[in-house]
Amino acid sequence: MLGRPSFSRTGSFRPENLGPNALAMIGNLCFTLFVLGVLIFTIIAATYEPEDPLFHPTTKITTFLTSTSNATFKSDNTVVKTGEDFMSANQTVFSTFINITDVEKMTNDGNSDGVTAAEGNSGDCEGNVGIPINCRDPEVFHLLMRATIERFPDIHFYRFGKPVAGPEAWTCDMAWRFRPKEGKTASFYKDYRRFVISRSTNCTLSVSEIGDYHSGVLARKRKRNQAPGFEKRPLKQEEVKALPVVGEVVNDSLPVVESEGSFSHGKYLLYVGGGDRCKNMNHYLWSFLCALGEAQYLNRTLVMDMSICLSSIYTSSNQDEEGKDFRYYFDFEHLRESASVLDQGQFWTDWSKWQKRDGLSLHLVEDFRVTPMKLTEVKDALIMRKFGSVEPDNYGYRVCEGETESVIQRPWHLIWKSRRLLDIVSAIATRLNWDYDSIHIERGEKARNKELWPNLDQDTSPNALLSSLQDKIEDGRNLYIATNEPDRSFFDPLKDKYSTHFLEEYKDLWDENSDWFSEMTKLNKGNSVQFDGYMRVSVDTEVFLRGKKQLETFNDLTTDCKDGVNTCNTASS
Repeated sequence: MLGRPSFSRTGSFRPENLGPNALAMIGNLCFTLFVLGVLIFTIIAATYEPEDPLFHPTTKITTFLTSTSNATFKSDNTVVKTGEDFMSANQTVFSTFINITDVEKMTNDGNSDGVTAAEGNSGDCEGNVGIPINCRDPEVFHLLMRATIERFPDIHFYRFGKPVAGPEAWTCDMAWRFRPKEGKTASFYKDYRRFVISRSTNCTLSVSEIGDYHSGVLARKRKRNQAPGFEKRPLKQEEVKALPVVGEVVNDSLPVVESEGSFSHGKYLLYVGGGDRCKNMNHYLWSFLCALGEAQYLNRTLVMDMSICLSSIYTSSNQDEEGKDFRYYFDFEHLRESASVLDQGQFWTDWSKWQKRDGLSLHLVEDFRVTPMKLTEVKDALIMRKFGSVEPDNYGYRVCEGETESVIQRPWHLIWKSRRLLDIVSAIATRLNWDYDSIHIERGEKARNKELWPNLDQDTSPNALLSSLQDKIEDGRNLYIATNEPDRSFFDPLKDKYSTHFLEEYKDLWDENSDWFSEMTKLNKGNSVQFDGYMRVSVDTEVFLRGKKQLETFNDLTTDCKDGVNTCNTASS
């Protein structure tokens, strides 16, 4: 063995093992990098805070809602987000719309002799020219559907109701469920219109006129014995309830307890007092949803105050205004059908009648730090949370802070915007044939404050807007302008390139002759209701959001930050 090295090769350094060992090392390295990447991603995900203030931790919400800064983000007078804003469009539901070929197939299937209402048969109709139109005739139904689909090319139709006879012998009313082709909101709309039908000398029928939005009032409500209409894919009941249908008859009457027995066996939660009153709508909803979430967690009925004090930031008088109703701004019918709620006035009436006789007890809580988890074993009929006079500890949403934040889920899906207000939105969009672009121009105090927004005034001037819109919106388009600029003539230079529209053009939709005014007066026990500042900004914003193209002031039209100088990258911090 002389002359040979003194060491020996181990198995791992043998030539035949080098390949597998290298592969194993590469695999281990890749796995290590993968684990490291997952760890980094997890840390980012855990620490990321979205820009929307309503999804910040509750400590940030408290700062947001109690701040007195002049920045819009801090004293927000914009429209609050509600449940339908967070709903994703159900492509299965929205993809099965009715097209012209579906109607033609119905017509062909129902006419084996090949004679249709549109074609006529001169041999059979002599002397019938003046006979009233039979709106129940299937051929008339097919004719109206074809005319509607052809008239409104920017709309998808999902259901046509059977036509009913109009007030004149040559008219029929028909309703349909629809949504715009490029609709972004997860909702349906309902329209009903009056059709004028002509009959020629050879009995050929044709639609000579289609009335305005909601003109076919006789078709608004489906009659009890009325035959079903046409749906390509009939919606299940749970699908109908899960999606707002704007334009349907609203039934937001207050719930009534059926009997003394049902009232006495119920369990209730009530928030009273505190500093939430007359705050902005973001603040109001944040506290209301906390109470509603706690009631659901405790399996109790929420006793709610239907009256709202509208903050001065939404009023023309610049004063807080009492006497508003929850139903003016939100969809109470949806809330009532989806959660257990009771009007506070009705509750106290029933309580005073039956509390002593049935031995109903009350559990009083005067400290917001008493968590809902500590109240799960309370047997009393009523849990009353009473808030004091020291702000911000007397805000209802404080109940859902701290350890409660991970337990109580605010039920956003239960709060929808008022369908009466959204019907005004639908009417405006319909007058624009659902074929318009929109811009939001914020000026007002911000445009005058050069210290925080040095470029806003210039960037939103007419000449600057024409330059900015040049490559974004085609000439000749309908352009809806949502703005807080009071002088509408300020935007006159834009009329040379676009057909401009503002909210005020459509005031007939809420004046004293409108359906909205009539329904609100009835809701308010015969007293008229003002179309207030919050309603205006709500409708203005929703019309803007239904534009095919949407341009925002601080995202698209100015280099300034929404909340002032040097805040663009800190809005979510």
